[in-house]
Amino acid sequence: MKLLQLPRTELRRQLAGLGVWMRTGPFSVRVRSRVPFVAEGLAELYGQFEVRSAHEAFADFHVSVNPPGRVRRWLRPQVSFYFDGTQPFKPLPRDQAFPMLEWGLNWCVSTQAHHYLIIHAAAVEKKGLAAVLPAPPGSGKSTLTAGLVLSGWRLLSDELTLIHRKTGLIHPLPRPVSLKNTSIEVIRSFDPEAYINRASHDTVKGTVAHMRPPRDSVLRQHEAARPGWVIFPQWQAGAATTLTPRSRAQTFMFLAQNAFNYSHLGADGFRVGTALVDQAACYDFRYSDLHEAVRAFDRLADSHASSLP
Repeated sequence: MKLLQLPRTELRRQLAGLGVWMRTGPFSVRVRSRVPFVAEGLAELYGQFEVRSAHEAFADFHVSVNPPGRVRRWLRPQVSFYFDGTQPFKPLPRDQAFPMLEWGLNWCVSTQAHHYLIIHAAAVEKKGLAAVLPAPPGSGKSTLTAGLVLSGWRLLSDELTLIHRKTGLIHPLPRPVSLKNTSIEVIRSFDPEAYINRASHDTVKGTVAHMRPPRDSVLRQHEAARPGWVIFPQWQAGAATTLTPRSRAQTFMFLAQNAFNYSHLGADGFRVGTALVDQAACYDFRYSDLHEAVRAFDRLADSHASSLP
């Protein structure tokens, strides 16, 4: 059963009760919430995701987003994120409930799923190969990711690249794409058909909205991909679209520093990370025009396809 098949009233009822069980990539999660913003966000952005009765199915993560149990909630409405009954973050304003759920789910994966090397990077796939896109905040990573998946690339992840420790394959986690500040309008202009939910303002990241993941990416969320490229994007006003080779040593050092569990995995983290950069072409990528950026990525995928026997 897909979440879109649940009437809104039933979705709210289940969220307020035992919760809603969902499958997202290799993980299952049970979500509970009495906050209308959470039900609204799930209905608008997770419609294609598999759901089951929460009391029947095992869940990797049990999470909730609800008002804190204090008098202050009436004076200044807030919500808290709970994981297995614990509260890992400070409360946020109630209208930031859905972004808090998304950030909380990222935290759950990055702190618990150690059968993967987890890199803070987006990942997309085309013609069998994945492009890993690591970059610091403000680099245009999520804008580029959204533009690519709206142009035929498969969304593997917007935030967390999951590399299986045994196979070296990249496992999808195609949840909504987080867009911030000016990138929201950039994507609306790039593709007016893209569904972007209601924005939350004055968050720690500024204005935040989420783009619904493409249906095909969700349907293929159990289909792993081989690493093909590690590309460091950087948006710069007026810059020409350029793809410049980058050393594997520099690439590995950046990935190691931006992997959530590299030190936790020890020697195995080193092994998985070096295997990734050994088999992937590494580039720096500068762009200012999103359409040109997509064409450059398409040329990469086409050149790979033409080189196959």
